[in-house]
Amino acid sequence: MKCYELQGPNGIDGLALVDKPVPEPGAGEVLVRLKAATLNYRDLLTVKGGYGSRQKFPLVPVSDGAGVIERIGPGVREFAAGDRVIGSFFESWISGEPSETKMRSALGGSVDGVLTEYRIFPKHALVRTPEHLSDTEAAALPCAGVTAWSAVIKLGGIKPGQTVLTQGTGGVSLFAIQFAKMCGARIIATSSSNAKIERLKNLGADFTLNYKATLDWGKRAREWSGQGVDLVVEVGGVGTLNESIRATRIGGTIAFIGVLAGPPPSNSRLPLMVMQQQRLQGVTVGSVEDLQAMANAISATRMKPVVDRIFSFDQVKQAFAHMESGAHFGKVAIAIG
Repeated sequence: MKCYELQGPNGIDGLALVDKPVPEPGAGEVLVRLKAATLNYRDLLTVKGGYGSRQKFPLVPVSDGAGVIERIGPGVREFAAGDRVIGSFFESWISGEPSETKMRSALGGSVDGVLTEYRIFPKHALVRTPEHLSDTEAAALPCAGVTAWSAVIKLGGIKPGQTVLTQGTGGVSLFAIQFAKMCGARIIATSSSNAKIERLKNLGADFTLNYKATLDWGKRAREWSGQGVDLVVEVGGVGTLNESIRATRIGGTIAFIGVLAGPPPSNSRLPLMVMQQQRLQGVTVGSVEDLQAMANAISATRMKPVVDRIFSFDQVKQAFAHMESGAHFGKVAIAIG
């Protein structure tokens, strides 16, 4: 089989296409023929060597993939050859609260990922693909989808009539819009591109802001929503946190996910967060149980992830470069088989 490996933190150009033998599934394991993968910003950081000390080399990168079961190992009765499946981001986090042990096996980081034609999965880490989704669409779900699900539904607890603010047009933000609309919430969406803003409106955004043209977008969002938004899906990180605090209502929540916006400003609004009793909730994907719950909701509503562009397996470097450019709207996908 062919797979991509990182031999070290050498950037996109350090991705090497190598040949390996197809592995055999052991007891309780499943061999999956990967059909598609999608990229997250975390994958780009990993390729650049900027994702923490636990990163090992050589490493098969990328966490999000979907495919078809090729063979099952002894003792596997939950699945059969030919089943379409998705692999969970954390293989050891089956359910319940997170822990160091449960979060130790993160695909494409601490363990090999899915940028490969075949991969062994433990049976407990797989979820069946919703029937109405293609393999490419299903490959968008494990990291970006579950992260947005955790931010909006599981941890955010969004209810009908509440207001959610999203940032940008990456996978997590677009999933967050879709899940919030699924709950009957109102959406404020930001982007630096007027063309992308029009697409955000088509996706369901009720109010949009160009954050480059409107530097005080947090203030504007608070004014539009009345008393402030109930939840901010914060993918920018410390660089956008000030305006997120400004946008959030007293007692509201900021789901802290990303690191896209760079260093913090010098005039921190953290004291305002204290005075307004806001909650800063860290979000790091979720469990297999969360992936299953999200897949059930997607099946029931026939929701479809937003896929920006599909690259072939020999265009992996171009796919990473496209994501790095920031030109994408939704998920950047790779067709594997």
